[in-house]
Amino acid sequence: MNRKAYSFWLAAAAICLFTLASRPGAALKTFRISGRAQGTTYAITYYAERPAVSQTQTDSIFKSLDNSLSIYQPGSLIDAFNASQEGVVMDKHLTNVVWRSMEIYEQTGGLFDMTVFPLVRAWGFGTKGSDQLPDSAAIHAIMPCVGSDKLQIFGGKLVKNNPCIQIDVNGIAQGYSVDVVANFLEARGVRNYIVEVGGEIRTKGHKYPGKERMSIGIETPSATEFDAPEIRAVISIGDGAVTTSGSYRKFREQGGLRLSHIIDPKTGFPVQREVVSATVVAPDAITADGFDNALLAAGVDGAFGILRAHPELQAYLIYRRSDGTVADTASAGFGKYLVR
Repeated sequence: MNRKAYSFWLAAAAICLFTLASRPGAALKTFRISGRAQGTTYAITYYAERPAVSQTQTDSIFKSLDNSLSIYQPGSLIDAFNASQEGVVMDKHLTNVVWRSMEIYEQTGGLFDMTVFPLVRAWGFGTKGSDQLPDSAAIHAIMPCVGSDKLQIFGGKLVKNNPCIQIDVNGIAQGYSVDVVANFLEARGVRNYIVEVGGEIRTKGHKYPGKERMSIGIETPSATEFDAPEIRAVISIGDGAVTTSGSYRKFREQGGLRLSHIIDPKTGFPVQREVVSATVVAPDAITADGFDNALLAAGVDGAFGILRAHPELQAYLIYRRSDGTVADTASAGFGKYLVR
């Protein structure tokens, strides 16, 4: 996505060098970088004649992202916003993520909402989550603090109209991080890669030396968080991004109920829809990541309503029928990605 591009400076000689590294007909080698960031793992595989990106550069990118967007890092810019009475001046990362979040908020009828943070904590998720589950009165008291329509951007400043408003961009930040890393690779002349952060993926080109398509597995929802994942479907998306949101991945159990970490911003309660997994294919990862939670919260019918309005998206939904059995469905264009 153009306005999320990671900015950096390259000398003319370096530009020439890395452009030559991906020249047509060149023998490409496999390079891999992996590590931990943003409370999860990341893995980068790219194909080039010579190393184009280092571990140090990659770690520096993630450090910059965390300094801006991490709710778990004291002193981050988003932490400063949440602690402020009025707002903060944004850096490039927060600016990119906030603008796209507000767009997707509008496009999903409020089902994707970055101001859901106080509710997430009230239900025991996120930072300093409560061990005691909230009652209806507690949720009702929090709701005036929820709603991206209560945020405004003046110049480069993000402003809140109520001091209690706090934001959590975890529902979109990993997708954005994938795009930042992918854009960095492309600027270094890399034309064939797969970037994955916490399960959010962007691919371009082919695998070498055989020029095979890059394949991605979609998990079957597990009965518990400890079950080993099983692959339900395999897709190949070409040049683009794919992300998955699942209500089965993080949850609390209380009184025989499984409470999802995905909170419905309209009700203030954990999502209780029939959709348990939403996989979205989009041109970039920030878009896919923003829409997958919304499709999960919308239910099957609501999800297809959103997809009809956004033909640039394709989605694969796994849901539970009323009798408890698991079924799946997909948008009309999703079939072209399936690996037969």
